[in-house]
Formats: sequence, structure tokens, C-alpha cells
Amino acid sequence: MNFRTRAQLSGMMFLEYFVWGAWYVTLGTYLGTTLQFEGTQIGLAYGAFAIAAMISPFFVGMVADRFFPTERVLGVLHLVGAFLLYFLSQTTDFGLFYPLIIAYTLCFMPTIALTNSLSFHHMDNPGKEFPGVRVLGTISWIIAGLIVGYLSIEDQATPLVIAAGMSVVMGLYSFTLPHTPPKSKGEKASWQDIIGLDALKLMKDRSFAVLFIASLLICIPLSFYYSFANLFLNNIGVENAAGKMTMGQMSEILFLLLMPFFFKRLGYKKMLMIGMACWALRYVLFMFGDPGSLVWMLYGGIILHGICYDFFFVTGQIYVDERAPKNIKNAAQGLITFATYGVGMFIGSVLSGVIAENYTVDQSTYLWDKIWLIPAVLSAIVLLLFTIFFREKQTKQPTEEIKAQTSQAIPESKLA
Repeated sequence: MNFRTRAQLSGMMFLEYFVWGAWYVTLGTYLGTTLQFEGTQIGLAYGAFAIAAMISPFFVGMVADRFFPTERVLGVLHLVGAFLLYFLSQTTDFGLFYPLIIAYTLCFMPTIALTNSLSFHHMDNPGKEFPGVRVLGTISWIIAGLIVGYLSIEDQATPLVIAAGMSVVMGLYSFTLPHTPPKSKGEKASWQDIIGLDALKLMKDRSFAVLFIASLLICIPLSFYYSFANLFLNNIGVENAAGKMTMGQMSEILFLLLMPFFFKRLGYKKMLMIGMACWALRYVLFMFGDPGSLVWMLYGGIILHGICYDFFFVTGQIYVDERAPKNIKNAAQGLITFATYGVGMFIGSVLSGVIAENYTVDQSTYLWDKIWLIPAVLSAIVLLLFTIFFREKQTKQPTEEIKAQTSQAIPESKLA
């Protein structure tokens, strides 16, 4: 990969994740504080992303992979998305806001996979080259959060307007990207191929089935963090909450780099267990932390995001890649993504909204200790069940191969 291509792909990743990071983290604060949406409505708004996660693989498999060049699909989706984001910023009625955000997430969610596949297409050695390109996405997410926090606009519609403007830039920029023809043009595919039903045969393996179920279940308490963490921090008086929450992405980068070290010493099961344990610990820290003398608990809960995500999701992705036969590796990853970011996150988004609304005294007073107790307990239960039923099989992969796969797992690590 030459320097020009590397620069183009790096710019693509920067814009892609700036668009997402500009609005996603603070949306709950805007909806709950300014628009005064109820908890269930906030949960449903975040659940739109889960709906899109369940549908977007079909779009990529049926349209983007077979009919149009990737860069053109990216451009059109982002330009349409910019239009929808702007209208979202002008909408105050939930009856209109909800279908609009579903429409927008249906446009945005496929672009995550498309930016990854476009990058891989133009790389000579993705295992070595991709991390250096993809890290620009994490950096831009952090920058977006710092900007929103610095401007103190977390409770305003402005982040949506900023995201809309950057989406226009990303849409136009996409047409300048290296030409990437549809990789399956002219090929016939059955519905079984497109939705990855072949991967279901892996459920016969007890360990894979346990990991699949645990991944789905752990995404239920995970959704509480995405939907309400920013609203929580702002509600209790933490200054520059959006900026503080970028510590989660910073720790994500750190622990991703340290994963090969931990793999060698801990193995799959212990890594997965640590990830789930940190999920429960994060919510306990939120229960007892405050913006005063115990603010370190809040910061600790945010920083634990790196371990929570990397040790469970990235480890799980690598485990699936190892266990799945070569001809269904992509289908297996798609199945896990469908279960986690799709089904699990949707259930969690709805449940978190119901719980938050149930523990709301008035429109601005939340019983946060009781709200965070629910995901803490759920995480602990999933951890217990996983510990009992999961049986780790000895991996045959050398450390260097695990390191390479860890690097390639980075694309999926950006949902917070």
C-alpha cells in the first residue's frame, strides 16, 4: 500500500468515526434533558442502532457486494444520512424522531463494514497495515467527544448538526477514494449464503454455543452504559462529561495493544471472564461514585471500558475465527455480530429505558444507584453462567498469529 492510498484510507476512517462520535455518546443527555423524552423513549432511540445492526448485513450482502462500487455506496449513504441527521436536529416530537433515527442508522450502520472492506481491498498486508489506518477512527472519536464537551453542548441538538455537516464532508470525500468494485458482482447467492445460516452448525460445539449465548446476554447490561452513562454524568454534575468519557476509548487502545501479552498468560476463558467481571465492576463504581471525593470511581468506571470491550468482544471475535472452518469464518462473525449488536443490544436498549423510567422521580431526578444495580447484577449472572459452562479448548495458534488477528479485530471495537 503506497502513501497516497494510506492517507486516503486514514482520512476516510477519521471522518467516518467523527460523524458517529459527534452525536452518539451525548444523545441520551439531549433527549432526556432538553426534549424531556421518557426513559423508554431514550432506550428505543438507542435501540435503533441495534435494529440497523440486524438489517445492515443483508444490505451489504445483497447490494454493496454485488452491484455498486464501495466508494459510491459510501458516498450516497453518508449524503442521505446528513439530510436525516439535520432533520433529527430539528425534530422534538418522539413520534417523528424515532422513525427518523431508524432511517439514519440504517444508512450509517452499513458504512462501518464498508469502510473496513474497502480498506482491506487496497492493503497488501491488512494484519500489519490496518491498525495504523483504523486508529485514526478512534482518535477522531476522542476528538469529537472533547470538542462537544469543551463547547458544553451535550444537552443541545448542535452535536447532530455537527455530525450532519461532517457527514456531507464524508459523503463527498468518499467519491475520491480508490475505486473498489463490488467483489461478488455477477455471482449468484442464496438467502442461506447472504444471512450466513451455515454458521449455525457451530452451535453444535458446546463452547461456541455458550460463548454465543453469553455474548448476546452480556450486551443487555452493556446497553445501559451506551444509553444512559452520559446523561448520568451530566445529571449528577460532572463537568465536561463527553470529554471525560473519551477516557474509555483511550483505555481501549491501550488494552488492545496489551492483548497479546495477556493472551499468552491467561488464555481465552480467563480473558473473557475478566471482561465480564469488569462490566459488573463498572456499574458498581457508578452506583457509589459522585462528582466530589469519590469522582475517582466514576473515572474508573469509564476507564474500565477498555477491558470490558477488548477482553470480551475482541477475544470472542478471535475465538470464533479460530473455531470456525475457513469457508464460514465470515458467516460466523456475522452471526455473532447479529446476536450482540443486534438482538442483545436491542433488548438491552429497551430494558434500560424501562428501568430508567421506573426509577425516575421527576423529569430530572433519577435514582441512579438503583438503575445501575440492575446491569451490575445481570453482568454478574452472565459471568457465573459462563464460568460454569464454558470449556476452553487448547489453541494451536502461535502468539504472532493471535497478535495479527487482534489487530484485525479492531474494526468491531468502536461502539462506544
